[in-house]
Amino acid sequence: MPYIRRSILPFCFIFLYGSGFIFAQYGLVHSTPMAFLAIRFLITFLILLLIAYFFKVTFPKTKKEFFQIAIAGSLTVGTFSIGGFLSMSYGISGATNALIIALQPIIVTFLALKFLNENINKRVWLGLIIGFIGVGFVVFSKLDSSSSSYLGLFWSIVSLLGLSFGSLYQKKYCSHMNVFSGGAIQTFSSMILVLPFLFFEDIKIDWNTEFYISMFYMAVGVSIGALSLLYIMIKNGEVSKVSSIFYLVPVSAAIVSYFLLDEKLELNVIVGIITVIIGITLINKKEKK
Repeated sequence: MPYIRRSILPFCFIFLYGSGFIFAQYGLVHSTPMAFLAIRFLITFLILLLIAYFFKVTFPKTKKEFFQIAIAGSLTVGTFSIGGFLSMSYGISGATNALIIALQPIIVTFLALKFLNENINKRVWLGLIIGFIGVGFVVFSKLDSSSSSYLGLFWSIVSLLGLSFGSLYQKKYCSHMNVFSGGAIQTFSSMILVLPFLFFEDIKIDWNTEFYISMFYMAVGVSIGALSLLYIMIKNGEVSKVSSIFYLVPVSAAIVSYFLLDEKLELNVIVGIITVIIGITLINKKEKK
């Protein structure tokens, strides 16, 4: 049973997080990026606050702990989301974004080796390289260099760095936080981070069914569901190995887009999926004693 539970968590996270790219694109058709994020974070914050109150969940007792949780959230949730949404608004495709975010396992593994003293052997490095090659197969056919701008690429990199450093900070300082009370703090801090950007945005929102569906999925499915699973996995495992599953996020997005958007699942996508699975298997294979 523990093994099955450990297997289900990454699978659910990958599905929720990967499909989030599709619903984000739906949302940006009907809303400007920062307005969408501000509403999303507000809804998530209120839901998590109600859950914490209903279940009588304790909040951090010291200002230092509160501040550390807020910093982790500002990076993992706020900076990552702001960078990703601005990148898409400047014309960077979801596939290109996924490719850049797929660099996250390599960055986190290097930083974990440096700052968290995690034991990373040659097999893990080989798995990381194979996984990255697999991601390249998945997104290669979807790259559209004509729509890429330097500003959009800049925000994609900001998104990548926020997620990478946030995961490490979460593991080092906030691994014991409650997912409901801690999630409320992190979502609130992310909302505060978004507010200044609203002054530079010509706010537009189309209040229609597609917008509501996209907002509900991103606020509940991704901000509560996927991120709670991510924090649980970071708490229970090595952050370098947890980050390796991000290789499967663009794979998941490709599969979901095949069913929801009728996008073709080319041969290179299938080859990429198989390659990624091999890489993930190498990374998470237990050492022989």
